Amino acid sequence: MRHLLFAAAALAALASPANAETIAITGGKLVIGDGSAPIEGGTVVIRDGNVVTAGAGVAIPANARTIDATGKWVTPGVFAGFSRLGLSEVDAVNGTNDKSGGKSGFSAAIDVAPAIDPFRSPIAVNRSAGVTRAVVAPEAAGNIFAGQGAVMDLGSDSDAVTKARVFQFVELGENGAAAAGGSRSSSHLLFRAMLREAQDYATGRNAFDDELLRAEDAKALQAVLRGEQRLLVRVEAANDILRVLELKRDYPAIKMVLVGVSEGWRVADRIAAAGVPVIASALNDLPATFELLGATQSNIGRMKDAGVKVSIGMIDDRDSHQLRYTTQYAGNLVSLQKVPRATGLSWDEAFAAISSGPAEAIGMGDKIGSLKAGRVGDVVVWDGDPLELSSAPVAVFVDGVEQPLGNRQNRLRDRYRTPQEGSLPKAYEH
Repeated sequence: MRHLLFAAAALAALASPANAETIAITGGKLVIGDGSAPIEGGTVVIRDGNVVTAGAGVAIPANARTIDATGKWVTPGVFAGFSRLGLSEVDAVNGTNDKSGGKSGFSAAIDVAPAIDPFRSPIAVNRSAGVTRAVVAPEAAGNIFAGQGAVMDLGSDSDAVTKARVFQFVELGENGAAAAGGSRSSSHLLFRAMLREAQDYATGRNAFDDELLRAEDAKALQAVLRGEQRLLVRVEAANDILRVLELKRDYPAIKMVLVGVSEGWRVADRIAAAGVPVIASALNDLPATFELLGATQSNIGRMKDAGVKVSIGMIDDRDSHQLRYTTQYAGNLVSLQKVPRATGLSWDEAFAAISSGPAEAIGMGDKIGSLKAGRVGDVVVWDGDPLELSSAPVAVFVDGVEQPLGNRQNRLRDRYRTPQEGSLPKAYEH
């Protein structure tokens, strides 16, 4: 029933080109996404795919299509801070899995953008749950450098890549040690050696030794060394975090972001002092590996309290398929505030950690992640508090274009929930 309110508006949208439309969503509980408190009875205006203004007392343009969101919540689209969305349909089936460079021999030069498939079924599932953008990272394959990641949108068109080659991704910690011969010492040595080789490549081919890096990989690392491309470093244990922060001192031009960071709370003051943002796993609290011995659900809250700029990602956590859990994780961090001796986030902080926070971490906060003027028109209207499990989107906009909320899972559910004679496959007839 909640979709009936928007049926007429959806039909009206077909009457004119979507990218030239002006939309005003009025009367809802408006969340800007920058950590500020929700605004009762707020309005957001979108024109030509971008936010024009959002707040209280906003004038509605005369030519705007108006959507009444009274009694509902209006937020930026959820921005998944770390994923492999669009790279895999079935992880165990090689033909559908493009998360890594495989046996190609390339590392830093790998670019995931050509492999992001807008027709993968998880995209529609997560879009219908309010996720409108995602960081898409490659997976390491035989080298600590996995390659270059992108930002994608979850719109229902065939142009999914918002921006390619946004960052370089490197695995340290236990995964990096395994890729570097089974030793943390060798992984840190290899890390620095590969960066030095990339520097040598920049000075001239005569100084370059291709034993560690192919020429294409060395070329790809130039943007990292110049600070033009973020370097996302996967690291979990506190000691590994400190060693990576030392690299920041040796290569001050590198714009580093820490990913995972399950023991970040142990060295939160050092992370904050270095000014390095973090995209963290929200709810790691079990020592599944030795580098997670200090994992706690209070990790993000403690880092936030120490002054770390922290947001939420799904690192190796069903990151090809279930980004819709992001709102649940953020809501759990809010609930931690009520648990004795635990540290979570306020509601405003938690929503920023899944909207503007990841956007700022990867250097795109001026374009996506919030409902500030000039940002892309990614807007979700919810039937309740978006961080509550019982709530769901009733309208989703990507780049100012209203999106379909159906997906294959919904169609299968409806087909088999009330089967009719002749509607089932032959295997179900007996």
